[in-house]
Amino acid sequence: MTQKLAVVVKGWPRLSETFIAQELVALEEAGHDLDIWSLRHPTDTKTHPLHDRLKAKVRYLPEYLHHDPVRVWQARSIAKTLPGYAAAYAIWRRDLARDLDKNRIRRFGQACVLAAELPAETRGLYAHFLHTPASVARYAAIMRGLPWSFSAHAKDIWTSPDWEISEKLSDDSSGATFGATCTAYGAAQLRRLSADAARIDLVYHGLDLSRFPDPPDHAPRRADDPLRLVSVGRLVEKKGFDRLIAALAQLPSSLDWHWTHIGGGPLSEPLEKQAETAGIAARITWCGPCDQPQVIDHMRNADLFVLPSRIAEDGDRDGLPNVLMEAASQRLPILTTAVSAIPEFIDDGVHGTLSKDTPDALAAAITRLASDPAGAREMADTALARLRAEFVMEPGIVRLSQRLTSLTEGV
Repeated sequence: MTQKLAVVVKGWPRLSETFIAQELVALEEAGHDLDIWSLRHPTDTKTHPLHDRLKAKVRYLPEYLHHDPVRVWQARSIAKTLPGYAAAYAIWRRDLARDLDKNRIRRFGQACVLAAELPAETRGLYAHFLHTPASVARYAAIMRGLPWSFSAHAKDIWTSPDWEISEKLSDDSSGATFGATCTAYGAAQLRRLSADAARIDLVYHGLDLSRFPDPPDHAPRRADDPLRLVSVGRLVEKKGFDRLIAALAQLPSSLDWHWTHIGGGPLSEPLEKQAETAGIAARITWCGPCDQPQVIDHMRNADLFVLPSRIAEDGDRDGLPNVLMEAASQRLPILTTAVSAIPEFIDDGVHGTLSKDTPDALAAAITRLASDPAGAREMADTALARLRAEFVMEPGIVRLSQRLTSLTEGV
């Protein structure tokens, strides 16, 4: 496999998108020649060890067109000479008429730079996320006369308008050759909107368990020890941490507990203020963004993993968060919700506890699990067994590698 593949991502590297780094490293190890094209510069101050393993060259497109006007205008001059420019421009104008937004204008400018600067040996484009990255990849692919594909995840499926997804999945030359997505829940939505349902592949991310230590033998919690809860997730509405804080404030006074949160995000300040107002701030540790070894270390020293996912007002929601599988890899009991594709991994009462996303329900579930550590550990054992049997990385990478090989060799 020597055909070069351009991979378009929102930002590189990103601590919250370990699943992308895991996939790209595995694809390189399977023989794919990748170039990374990032729409944004990194904002995280840390990286995961996985990022250091990737050999691909990373290139950054102009994050804002006015930041590099010379590069943008030179690229557009080149793009205008490409055989597919007129078709790409017409599609973009049609998109812009239905979504008159500065971001839509930026997408086309970034696509011109991408199309102008792609190495001559590039044989296809592959975008992670179906919204902005796929738009940039699509416009550029049309300009260059190359096939393109995407991997869709969660927000990109549920907050993109149906017309845009349908047109990206059209059966004409502008549509994606194939699309992969990481949940059956998301695959059903994409197949409903696709001109050809067979072009949508269900490819679970799974875990590369070789990157994780063997699970610890968790010692039983003593009666006088606090219940150690840990959560990993961005501080955004769909993660439901506001409702978890409200739930923690309702826990009985007889239960000693401490909650550790890992991750950053725009709701950091209001959530910390919520905890202070509720009088529980002293029982919470806000770690901010952490690399994966730090995340795993926290999981190995916790009693319960909590992820109170919910559907945000704009329709955004989780898919199947990889952190659930990471928690399972360390035999850590799981409390989460039945949102989106989470039940594809967690059967309630078997592999973990699925709660309603209300504070009352979350508080009741935490109290119940705290009182039955043996039952919680039994579910953790079952989740680990399911992870090892059904949710490892390798089968998905084999299928994705086959798809991408067909994409690049078909040019």
